[in-house]
Amino acid sequence: QVQLVESGGGLVQPGGSLRLSCAASGRIVSIYTMGWYRQAPGKQREWVAAISNVGSTNYADSVKGRFTISRDNAKNTVYLQMNSLKPEDTAVYYCNGDVSTIVGIATNYWGQGTQVSVSS
Repeated sequence: QVQLVESGGGLVQPGGSLRLSCAASGRIVSIYTMGWYRQAPGKQREWVAAISNVGSTNYADSVKGRFTISRDNAKNTVYLQMNSLKPEDTAVYYCNGDVSTIVGIATNYWGQGTQVSVSS
């Protein structure tokens, strides 16, 4: 089995920064695309950013230019650097990844989420 564990959430003032981490563990053969999603109270979960296994990145328009996704393949870890945070960025942030535990077969996994709150 595979686990994705997020860390780095917390309370920050508007304009501040946070760095989220998501570490994958288990009997991992390969990790393909990894991404971050978020869910604000009363809203649907939305996609934030994604990074392929070769480092190609994509971002939602709402975070483009403020957030940066990266990964360390040696550590099976993906990061989300969040700068210039706004109150509307407040949400539970979830890590998501396509992970292979058997060669040629990938399964999608979710982390448990980490709370990010932006408030003065």
